[in-house]
Formats: sequence, structure tokens, C-alpha cells
Amino acid sequence: MKWQRSRGRAASARAAAMGAAVCVLAALPGQARADGEPSLYVFDPGAKRISGAATTSGAKQLDAGGTYRDSIEPGGTLVYRLNLDAETNAYVSAVAVPGPGTTVAYGDKIKISLQNSQGSDCSSNDAQFGAASKFPQPLAAYAYRSVEKGAHSCQEAGSYYAVIERTGEDSSTPEPWGLEIRHVAEPELTSSGPSEAPSGWPSASPEPAGGEPRAQAGGTGFYDAAELGKGEWTAQIEPGGSLFYRVPVDWGQQIFVGADLGSAAGTGSGSGSGFVSGAFSMALYNPARGLVDTSNSLSYNGKQKTTDLDPLPPVAYENRFGSRTGDKEMRFAGWYYLRVSLNPEVGQEFGPGPYGLTLRVDVTGDPKGAPAYAGPAGEFSVNPDDRQSVTDDGKPRAAASDSGTMTLVAVGGIGLGTVLVLGLGVWTLLARRRAAPGPG
Repeated sequence: MKWQRSRGRAASARAAAMGAAVCVLAALPGQARADGEPSLYVFDPGAKRISGAATTSGAKQLDAGGTYRDSIEPGGTLVYRLNLDAETNAYVSAVAVPGPGTTVAYGDKIKISLQNSQGSDCSSNDAQFGAASKFPQPLAAYAYRSVEKGAHSCQEAGSYYAVIERTGEDSSTPEPWGLEIRHVAEPELTSSGPSEAPSGWPSASPEPAGGEPRAQAGGTGFYDAAELGKGEWTAQIEPGGSLFYRVPVDWGQQIFVGADLGSAAGTGSGSGSGFVSGAFSMALYNPARGLVDTSNSLSYNGKQKTTDLDPLPPVAYENRFGSRTGDKEMRFAGWYYLRVSLNPEVGQEFGPGPYGLTLRVDVTGDPKGAPAYAGPAGEFSVNPDDRQSVTDDGKPRAAASDSGTMTLVAVGGIGLGTVLVLGLGVWTLLARRRAAPGPG
């Protein structure tokens, strides 16, 4: 009987270890879904689960520096609470992720607002698919509370509320969208600086960078976005998939981004017209995940195509006082994020791929001094290591987060067989410990 109990415990330990190994594999960034479709987005594994409330009275708190996960139904509204002081600027972003294979429409969008205790909007922004990119892809937008001299609303300390709304059309798939929510804080200035946006800045695109393009696979989300520096970078993208990159842009610097989608191999096996409108989507986000600019109108007929983001102003604190959307999002230094997505219809028309992608990145201008922040700038800064986005051997570094990303990447490099061996090793250790006689 004692042997049978030990054997049963060992079997249970073995099952638990094997289950843990499978769970590790399932959590690896970039893993394909069981149905073979590429992942649209892999959420930050360190994000905390939270449930948005229907009203402000039941809203749960978002802490500065925290990342959270939730989901939102069609037509849904979710409310979260922030406790803010009277000195700090606060930013709350939301990444909305439809399920792969779902149907989305022109009017489907996510909207985020930051409101004070009187119900007034401090700011609000939205992101939607629009006519040119009606296929499932991550959408991101942010809202903020800025402390500004002479402003009368949203300046006091107290409770504020982040409100996330999803609206859309009846033709869309009525499934919940996953949400990744992040709250970051920007310290106040010790002394007031310029309060007007720059009136003029260089808008001519720089000459193409020379040299051979370098390969750099993209990340699966904001948390593991792969680093890019100046130059041309190549990758492979699957129809229906999205890739994420990040580029350090310091105070006074400008970023220019373009993309080339390679030609299809052969004529493809699709039975359609051989033409896909809105085939490729590219979006740039600032360090607080605020949408800066998009390029969604690239059509594809199987031949190579190219697209560029519009020229943007150099990074400056006073950009926030401008009126033009996008320009005023170039308001702080830090990592700027690039998301590229390929329409699944490309695979239907021209074959499953993957398709060649070339990203052209340039950051011009000498770094300038940061504004006089009253405290550490945190994510709104570029340190000397960030400026050098490739190692000495010329290979790009993989991005890492404080949530254990590098551990997952390391496990991913081991492979399935080794992970299973590790699982069996854990089982053996547990079995021996449980079978050993206890004290007395």
C-alpha cells in the first residue's frame, strides 16, 4: 500500500511537471496557434489581471508603472480609477486585440478617455480600422492628464477615471477583444519652459542609409519589441500576422520610417482578382503608446510595394502644446514603437508566404539636453546604452522587460525536447523527495 501511494504521488508529480513544461511552451512569445494562424499579439506575461467596472463607483485602481490585462465586449465600456497628485502628468494606454480570423469593419474602434471627478474629459483619443485596413490587427491609443500652467480643469489632486469604450458595426464578429492597459507617469518640470509648439522644423527625408540590409525578426507585442537602429532591416511576415519593433529617439532627434513589402513567389493559389487593398498596415507609437502616425493604404498586386510615414518634428517637450495630431505626440524622448501587420487576404490571393519585409529607419540630429524634470524621467529618456541599438558584433539586441521576457526567450531557444527533459527531471526530483521517509 505504501508503494502504491508513492507510485500514485510520483505519477501526479510527473503529470504536473509535464503540464508545467507544456504551459511554458504555450507561453513563449511568437508561438503559432494550434489552428496554424499567426499570433496577432502576445500580451505582456507580467501584466496583472483586472476587471473594468461599469461605473466609476466600482472602478479598480491602476497604479503608475503597472501593466494590466482585461477584455472588452462589443459596445462595452470599462472604467478604472487613478489616484493622481497635482504635479505629475499621467498617461493611460490601451492595446485592443481582436481574435485571429474574426471579421472587423470600418467603424470598429477603441476609445480611451481620462476624466476628472466632475466627469470632464482631460483628454481622449481613439484608434479604428478605417476603410484601408479592415483586417484583425492590434489597435492602440492613449489618454492623459497634463499639469499645465494657467489650465483650470484636471489640475487638482484626487481620483481620476480611465474610460475605455469599444464601438463598431453589426457586421463584425461579436467576440471580446483582449486589452493590455498601461499607466505611466511623467514628472513635472522644476521650471517652466516654452509653452508653444515649434513653428518650423526640417521636413525633408534623409538620404537612404547605405550598406547591406540586416535581418531582425520582429517581436510579438510592445513588451518584447525588437530593437532597430539606423539602416535597413529585413524580416519575414506571415499573412494575418503583426511584428513589433522599437527605436530609441532622444530629445531633439527626428525619426523617419519606411517599409518595403516584397513580391510574391509565383502567381499564388488564390481564386480572387489578384489585388488586395489595404494589404499592409504600419503604425508608430510614442513611449507612452500614444499613436503618432499610420500608413494603412498600401495595396498589393503581388509586386513589390513601398510606403513611408510622414515626416515628424524633432522630439521636444513643447510639441505637446501643438494642435496637429501626431506632431504633438512627439513630446518626449524614449523608445518609439513600430507595429507592422499584413492582411490575411494577401495569403488567400498570392499564397501563404511568409513575405519579405524591409524596414528603413533613420534617426537624425544630435541629442539635446532633457527638460528640467523634478525627478527621474524613467521611460521618457534615452540612456547611452539605448543610443547604441546594436552590439559590437553588429547584431541587434533582443528587447527585454522586467517581467521575465529573457527567461521565456531562453527557454524558447532550448527547444521542445529539452523542455520535456527538464519536465521529466522535475518529476524525478519530486518523486524521490516524496518517496523518501520523513523525519521519525
